Amino acid sequence: MTGAPPQRALVLDLDGVLLDTRPVMREAWQAVRAQHGVEVPFEAYEQHLGRPFDDIMERLGLTEPDRIHETYTATSKSSAVLAEPFDGVQDVLRAFVAAGWLLAVVTSKPLDRAAPLLARLGCPFASVRAPSRDGQGRCKPAPDPLLLALVDLSVDPRSAVYVGDMAVDHECARRAGVPYVHAAWGYGAPGSPAPRIANAPKDLLEVLAEDRWPAPFIDGSLL
Repeated sequence: MTGAPPQRALVLDLDGVLLDTRPVMREAWQAVRAQHGVEVPFEAYEQHLGRPFDDIMERLGLTEPDRIHETYTATSKSSAVLAEPFDGVQDVLRAFVAAGWLLAVVTSKPLDRAAPLLARLGCPFASVRAPSRDGQGRCKPAPDPLLLALVDLSVDPRSAVYVGDMAVDHECARRAGVPYVHAAWGYGAPGSPAPRIANAPKDLLEVLAEDRWPAPFIDGSLL
């Protein structure tokens, strides 16, 4: 006897996938450069999007990451109005909800900055995983935040899809055993091995048309 299909989940990155936050990030980085004498251009910072802020600071060779983060955070919050949902994203999210999928977000943006942006989308996200306030735990590209989101949802990794736009998203999904779709409208390159690519948010609707229900990642368990 064949049982009902497993619960499925669409998990998405925030920056470059759900909302165009590049104007916000550019404004915040300009404030960092002005207030802290940082010479690193925004384009260099942007190459590392998706990683935790302290990790980016280390990769850029910048000291006093806490002070820089304070400036960046304050300017990001005051400039949040510059962020806009990508065209068609909200309709796509509603289509997945109507089809019975659960929605979740896995982002490296701190929750106090991510939550107001997500609220503007008007969609029910059943889980939002962001870096912890105490800095504990591993972030992308480790699989931990994606797997924890699926634990929140009680969804098997093979029954989920993760949509991202940076190499760290691709690696996170691969290490978690979650099918990955690269958002070509975002900020990063697809990377390798070549992932499945969606050129626009509406292309994600093709996932809804698929009738393949993969076996659980580990037989007899959620994870």
